[in-house]
Amino acid sequence: MRILGIDPGLQTTGFGVIDAEGPRLAYVASGTIKTSAVAAGDLPARLKILFDGVREVVARYQPQCAAVEIVFVNVNPQSTLLLGQARGAALTSLVSCDLPVSEYTALQMKKAVVGHGHAKKEQVQAMVKRLLNLPAEPGKDAADALGLAVMHAHARVSFDAMSRSTTLQRRQHAQFRGGRTY
Repeated sequence: MRILGIDPGLQTTGFGVIDAEGPRLAYVASGTIKTSAVAAGDLPARLKILFDGVREVVARYQPQCAAVEIVFVNVNPQSTLLLGQARGAALTSLVSCDLPVSEYTALQMKKAVVGHGHAKKEQVQAMVKRLLNLPAEPGKDAADALGLAVMHAHARVSFDAMSRSTTLQRRQHAQFRGGRTY
């Protein structure tokens, strides 16, 4: 199963692609989609860059599912709204490519990858490097995206086991410890 992780941001959106075969994880690609070439005040143009960038990543790497970070309210409400719009552009792009999308909080991802939910970015980078046997640490945004993909690879196993053990069907909008699956 090929999994795409997305760490949304208005200026920099991280992406990470891994292959998961049982408990084995293999790095495929990672990077960032940057909107700095467009004026900071031109929100529609920035959202279009994010939308097109995510679609390009999907077209190039052909993932079978995606994991996206859930955004929390920051101290600055305006920043939260802008980040939410960037996240919306990424989600819309993924759904327009007919990918199933799961959502996880940063706390969930850090707990799954590092072992505790309040890990620093550097700790996430180091663990992602170790888990995927990378020659160097990925950038912060790419590491978060790879961490989301790794977390989904492990959570997917639980989702599959639950779906096999019950006659209930997955709902269109279900929650698993705060994460959402569509």
